[in-house]
Amino acid sequence: MAADEKAQAKVEQTKGKVKEAAGRTVGNERLTAAGRAEQAKGDARQAKEKTKDAFKH
Repeated sequence: MAADEKAQAKVEQTKGKVKEAAGRTVGNERLTAAGRAEQAKGDARQAKEKTKDAFKH
């Protein structure tokens, strides 16, 4: 399951970067903010997985 969570974190980070870039390109602040939020969600998920891995070993 940990691999699935790590992959999901990467997907969220990537989707967030795409949304943020699209928002900047078209000048849509709401889309840019949504992209940043999605990246933060992915970052948090990744940090959680790294913490779990640290305690596992």
